[in-house]
Amino acid sequence: MSLQPFHLAIPVRDLAEARRFYGEVLGLPEGRSAAHWVDFDLMGHQLVIHHAPGHAGTAAFNPVDGESVPVPHFGVVLDMASWQALAGRLREAGVTFEIEPTIRFPGEPGEQATLFFRDPSGNALEFKAFRDLGQLFAR
Repeated sequence: MSLQPFHLAIPVRDLAEARRFYGEVLGLPEGRSAAHWVDFDLMGHQLVIHHAPGHAGTAAFNPVDGESVPVPHFGVVLDMASWQALAGRLREAGVTFEIEPTIRFPGEPGEQATLFFRDPSGNALEFKAFRDLGQLFAR
């Protein structure tokens, strides 16, 4: 299956703060930018942060496998080694997890490693991995 890159634009309260977070903490390469927005390469996808003074994230949650999952959220499905490396990078950077790195749905179809955290503007991100990517849409 060949995937096309997606484009996602999100609000951030402080452009410089978000630029540091996405560029330095997450290690995303920066693309084009202007006074009020910055493009990042989110593992082949286009993530754009847009300055939105006063943005404070979200307070909505949905119960999933015994956890309160923040909604909305976004992220990328990684291979297991990359997911483990990201979890370590986030820990080393002192990022607070909304949901600690864990295995969700153990022994069931769709078993996955997952972790949730928020950027400095309160936007929720989830990164996950499957030992068997064929389980991505398992029921």
